[in-house]
Amino acid sequence: MVSFRRGYRVEVCRKEKGFVVSYYAATVICPLENNTYAVRYKDLLVNDESGPLIEKVLKDEVRPVPPEIIMITDLAYLDEVDAFDNDSWWVGKITGKHGSNYYVYFETTGDEIAYPLS
Repeated sequence: MVSFRRGYRVEVCRKEKGFVVSYYAATVICPLENNTYAVRYKDLLVNDESGPLIEKVLKDEVRPVPPEIIMITDLAYLDEVDAFDNDSWWVGKITGKHGSNYYVYFETTGDEIAYPLS
């Protein structure tokens, strides 16, 4: 498993209802004991919106930031993809294509959403 040091940009998988299998951009503040990290989210704010949310997360909820996005134009039925929506990356599967839109099904929410290939 990859280890991250202070200042590393990462993505954190939110493991709460409505957020399962969605990844949010964050920066590691510091590694902690018991396979955890303190992270500061890029786009998630504290409840009063006065600043970025900082929280302790498990090591297995953290992944490296993906490389530069490369546009893929030959996606196939049931290919697993990450779709960027609502400030985070959501894991889903291609369920169809109509025109320039790909349809992605998200098992965790039961939603199927059309995304333009752009």
